[in-house]
Amino acid sequence: MSEDYKGPNRVFSGVQPSGSLHLGNYLGALKKFAKLQHEHDCVFCIVDLHAITVPQDPKLLADQTREIAAAYLAAGVDPKKAIVYAQSSVRAHTELAWYFNCVARTGWLNRMTQFKDKAGKNAESASVGLYTYPVLQAADILAFKGTHVPVGEDQKQHLELSRDIAQKFNNDFDAPNFFPLPEPLIKGPGAKVMSLRDGTKKMSKSDPSDASRINLTDTPDQIAKKIRKAKTDTGAVPATVEEMEGRPDIANLIGIYAALSERSEVDIMTEHGGGQFGPFKAALAEVAVETLRPVTELMNRYLAAPDELDAILKKAGDDAAEIADPIVADVRRIIGFRGA
Repeated sequence: MSEDYKGPNRVFSGVQPSGSLHLGNYLGALKKFAKLQHEHDCVFCIVDLHAITVPQDPKLLADQTREIAAAYLAAGVDPKKAIVYAQSSVRAHTELAWYFNCVARTGWLNRMTQFKDKAGKNAESASVGLYTYPVLQAADILAFKGTHVPVGEDQKQHLELSRDIAQKFNNDFDAPNFFPLPEPLIKGPGAKVMSLRDGTKKMSKSDPSDASRINLTDTPDQIAKKIRKAKTDTGAVPATVEEMEGRPDIANLIGIYAALSERSEVDIMTEHGGGQFGPFKAALAEVAVETLRPVTELMNRYLAAPDELDAILKKAGDDAAEIADPIVADVRRIIGFRGA
């Protein structure tokens, strides 16, 4: 964020409504969002516009959007403190994205590695939306003049693009410091939870193996079973950081245990180091079940009341538009549109 920017600090983040949210989403994002709402002005978006960059089943999209909203609320995000809304309900996103399409350079987008990873050998048949996804992401943040964005390693490049677009807009239209240059917000442990089947890969809702992740809607029995079957190696539970080196599977389980219990990894290794995996996994399963139980129960309650969720999302969309619409109106005036 430019030192000369005088606007309020505002945190913006978004989650795609595709697939079931899992433990990695909870520890790496949702749990932290619940804390951030007490420290910052927060806007949390369910990015359904981003979801349609690849084919979606229209019959499922609305339900998946509700599921993400339910997860936010169940994790402790209070709609009276933070805005949780569906991206498609606020037109400022798409309008500002077009203006930014005319500011961003094709060379910048050509350097985006995530498009190359997602499109692979099918880049020629990928949607234009997938290619310009990072421009819409910049519009998402800057429609609210977001100053801070919680990001993982895979999104840092997109955040840099958002900063480049903001700076170029400010320069091109002689509007110094109109848009802030958003900064990454990286808070605390648990930001990277790995697969239960492969400790070298992130836990992912797109992984074909359901055993690779703990879904927020899993029952206690399902959680315990997945942890019992989680991949480990042939040694004992490490007692020191040095013993944990080069052992990604058990390192992942220790990291999950520490994050769920809000203790340090050293504490976990002091308690369980040298022991067998069976008792360690049983203790981890107990912590996981008890920590996630209230989240799952509340999430299921919201999912059973779609009208209540829709009412919350409707009000939040109106609240989000109240912030974003005047900002985009200023953008139209700065660009020079007649009647703006």
